Amino acid sequence: MNIYEERSECTLSNTNRSGRGKNRRNSAASQGQGNASASRQPSQTSPPSTRQQGKGVRPQGASLSAVRPKGRERESAPIEGLPVSKNEETVIDIIGMNHDGEGVGRANGYTLFVQGALPGETVRVRVMKTKKQYGYAKLLEIVKASPDRVSAPCPIYDQCGGCQIQHMSYAGQLAWKRQLVVDNLQRIGKLNVLVEDAEGAEQQGIRVLPTMGMDEPWRYRNKAQVPIGAVEGGLVGGFYAKGSHRIIDMDTCLIQHEHNDEVVAKVKELGSHLGISAYNEETGRGLLRHVVVKKAFRTGEMMLVLVTNGRDIPYKDEWIGSIREAIPHVASICQNVNKKQTNVIFGDETRVLWGRDVIYDYIGDVQFAISPRSFYQVNPVQTEVLYGKTVEYAGLSGKETVIDAYCGIGTISLFLAQHADQVYGVEIVPEAIEDARSNAMLNEMKNVKFEVGASEDVIPRWKEQGIEADVIVVDPPRKGCDPRLLDTILEMKPERVVYVSCNPSTLARDLRVLEDGGYRTVEVTPVDMFPHTVHVESVAMLVKKANSEVYWRIQQRSG
Repeated sequence: MNIYEERSECTLSNTNRSGRGKNRRNSAASQGQGNASASRQPSQTSPPSTRQQGKGVRPQGASLSAVRPKGRERESAPIEGLPVSKNEETVIDIIGMNHDGEGVGRANGYTLFVQGALPGETVRVRVMKTKKQYGYAKLLEIVKASPDRVSAPCPIYDQCGGCQIQHMSYAGQLAWKRQLVVDNLQRIGKLNVLVEDAEGAEQQGIRVLPTMGMDEPWRYRNKAQVPIGAVEGGLVGGFYAKGSHRIIDMDTCLIQHEHNDEVVAKVKELGSHLGISAYNEETGRGLLRHVVVKKAFRTGEMMLVLVTNGRDIPYKDEWIGSIREAIPHVASICQNVNKKQTNVIFGDETRVLWGRDVIYDYIGDVQFAISPRSFYQVNPVQTEVLYGKTVEYAGLSGKETVIDAYCGIGTISLFLAQHADQVYGVEIVPEAIEDARSNAMLNEMKNVKFEVGASEDVIPRWKEQGIEADVIVVDPPRKGCDPRLLDTILEMKPERVVYVSCNPSTLARDLRVLEDGGYRTVEVTPVDMFPHTVHVESVAMLVKKANSEVYWRIQQRSG
């Protein structure tokens, strides 16, 4: 059975760094895949100028649309005629940063990607690899530092692959993420974005608001998925080193809730004491594969999931008893069995070892039951911000009919149902719809209906049944909306469309389709769901072009 797995998070291990990037039609299989987007070819873009961005000044070239290709091919014969050669040292100015967080510089017009370099810096680098139009270089020395450069507080930041931009000030991160959205809207979507410091005649275009960040951008993650390995003397657990499956042992992660760290540490300690073996990817032997911990921020409840390579756990009762004694706020201890030789985290069988099969938490006033494998946003503080902006853009008065495509376990649907007359949610994963219905019952919401299927198939069927949507909300995976769903939206002709995105490039692509079909993008708000990583969420509001003049006038007054 293909159980659905989380589709909206940036996990810390290199084996699962997909943001909300999982295609939920095969979401369990996508565990363990990298976070490379579908198109990562470098573009030839001149460095943007410095200008006021939101609350602060954007560093020169804070975001450049140049990106590196997926993967690094095998070494080939040296390319003649390039301005640099392999192992050459040179000094370059960093004029931008790509969506992987690598600095982008040019040596005599030749593009070099430099991990760890920030826009506005002058750096000395060693060329490590060259291709025809771009190359890769190693940062050797910072000749002139960016004002946004800070010392990364994490002791294993240089080794771990979880965070990419801890060396950038948080204000700088927020400005860069906004500019990343702007660059994609302009470059991929060919959309007109309002220039906030433009003088003279009135403009019509998309207003991109400053990125909504966190007051405290640390310890925000409510879930840890930690791979387990073995060294002489016991178990280790942490995150994979960049580009490898070598586990970096970790005692604390500064973006995890402290209690998650405590549970992982205690499991390693007890497992080592009891002689529990760690799974070996190469041999397929060993028991403990991953430790998964979930923390409910509002209720304080915690769930521990032991992912094992087999059903039998030696000293199970002693282990569970020790965990309960050491960590009294754990309300659920579960086991997931995964005997496949794969880097997919979860297997098909999950059972409760002790306590309940779910823990409970709230987002706003809506309560959710969280099971071992069910999706739940990993940053609950910013989730409330994201959903609040979604409700705001939906413009609900209590009389509207809303369709929530890609509804998952109903998180956005239930938020919308508090303000709408009727909400219809559709999701292709049956287990997600089961959870959505359970969560609706948990909150005694009777004005929401969920159905299993592909949005592009179910929504036209609803239309045939006489269901007309005033608002359609989409929250797709990283690959963006299915083209047939976009066609369906254009056929349904709702008054407003709210697009919740985890990938600025596919957002821009899909907005272009909707704009060509009769809608106008009024406003986009980036939301920082994953501080210190390169991921950025966005919420976009679209209205029918026939009504867009009214919204534009509202923009002018509110601006």
